[in-house]
Amino acid sequence: MKIRVAIADDHALVREGLRSLIAAVADLELVASCSGAREAVRAAVVERPDVLVLDVNMPDGSGVDVARQVRRVSPDTAILMLTMYDDDALVFAAMRAGARGYVLKGANPEEVVRAIQAVASGNAIFGPGVAARALAYLSGPTKEPAFPKLTAREREVLDLIASGLDNTTIAARLTVAPSTVGNHITSIFAKIQAASRPEAIVKARDAGMGL
Repeated sequence: MKIRVAIADDHALVREGLRSLIAAVADLELVASCSGAREAVRAAVVERPDVLVLDVNMPDGSGVDVARQVRRVSPDTAILMLTMYDDDALVFAAMRAGARGYVLKGANPEEVVRAIQAVASGNAIFGPGVAARALAYLSGPTKEPAFPKLTAREREVLDLIASGLDNTTIAARLTVAPSTVGNHITSIFAKIQAASRPEAIVKARDAGMGL
């Protein structure tokens, strides 16, 4: 029986590459190709794929949020994150959202195929660098993350603020509207009790962010 695969990425070139890769593997079948987050959730409901290959950031939503929704509406669909972002916070956010795998877009085609087959079989799989950090995180002493009241996205925004980026640059980096970044910042400042951007930067850098 073939593994039914849906893909979601806002870059047409990536979708076409995945389409060609899946078509070349006998036990894989492409059932949906989506360019956005809402479309990906809809495909999960309608097609019930065995595997959803999902980008982390799309113009209309976060892949982590999509993974969380898909786990609710199509719990038998395995989530494989395929992204350019080699970032610990995103890896662990994806894991918490229910992703079974996290592979970087720089992986070779054979690795991507193996990852699809692995998550379809119920296994967890992560790219070599990601796996090493995940194991270190899971085997190390339990440590509460900095600013535990922040969501994963708010922590990501704060890290970018601490790196010295302005709101427009952050919005472009995260592919969201500047107003969305502004809303996140308002929430962040309230949660970490910072009265200004410089104060937030100092607090974030003291916690090891933005370095």
